[in-house]
Amino acid sequence: MEPKTAGRTDGNAVGVRMLDPRIGNALVAGTTVLTLDGALPAEYLSPGDRVITRDAGMAVLADVRQRKLRCPAVSVLAGTLGNTRPDRDAVLPASQEMLIRDWRAQALFGRSCALVPARRLVDGEFIRDLGEVELMLVELIFDTPHILYADGLELASCQPVTVGV
Repeated sequence: MEPKTAGRTDGNAVGVRMLDPRIGNALVAGTTVLTLDGALPAEYLSPGDRVITRDAGMAVLADVRQRKLRCPAVSVLAGTLGNTRPDRDAVLPASQEMLIRDWRAQALFGRSCALVPARRLVDGEFIRDLGEVELMLVELIFDTPHILYADGLELASCQPVTVGV
């Protein structure tokens, strides 16, 4: 499964196209991301860090942006999406896209895997809607979109586009 990509035209500037004008794909500060230097909190990452991805093996981080924002959020209990998936209770922005590869993908979308916003998986028991909460969000930006390993989940990175588009 390849994420949709948008090409860079100048080789220098990388911007972000957000799915929601306020949020899009962003991790909550404290979320542990797998890197070649080990599992690190998202807010400790910086441009040039090498992150382990599902789709490319390893990708170099182009930019990291942090901001505090009040937004809809979802809570996912540890082990809800499989053994150690997530490996601990996780909080995500409701718009954060998750790659699911279990019975939910087949039952809900008729496919073996699906990339869906966390809000679409709310069941009220294991995956709960938290309403609007204030979160410190960390956007991990690469030259192309990737699927990251974060807290045992497979989560989509921000969508890069050429600045000015």
